[in-house]
Amino acid sequence: MAVIEIAPGLEVPDAELEFAYIRSPGPGGQNVNKVASAVQLRFNAGASVILDGWSRTRIATLAGRRLTREGWIVLSAHRHRTQEANRRDAFERLAELILGARERPKARRATKPTRGARERRLEGKKQRTDVKRLRGRPSVE
Repeated sequence: MAVIEIAPGLEVPDAELEFAYIRSPGPGGQNVNKVASAVQLRFNAGASVILDGWSRTRIATLAGRRLTREGWIVLSAHRHRTQEANRRDAFERLAELILGARERPKARRATKPTRGARERRLEGKKQRTDVKRLRGRPSVE
């Protein structure tokens, strides 16, 4: 069983990846109709051994529409003219997705605005009120 290295110490087993080669959309003349240069990479995130439970739910969130009901992530690459360049592009995007899913986001700590910030906000609101009041009809006194 072959493995593909994403980062030092992180390798994806070849069995979790499926590559399909399809014809690329868009311009390209006659060649685009006869050469399958676009790549469709499928990664079995639902049964992956490199993802723990937390990372699996996070990658599902990050993948969005690219995740199927069966737990496969489908990435299409057709940016380049050659099949090998598109294959590399699809795998690099998968690597970014996996690395992003494995790192935990920093927890947001709730803070209160400072006294100065509150005063600046209220001062801005007063100025805006004055501007709008001056736009109205002059009062008859």
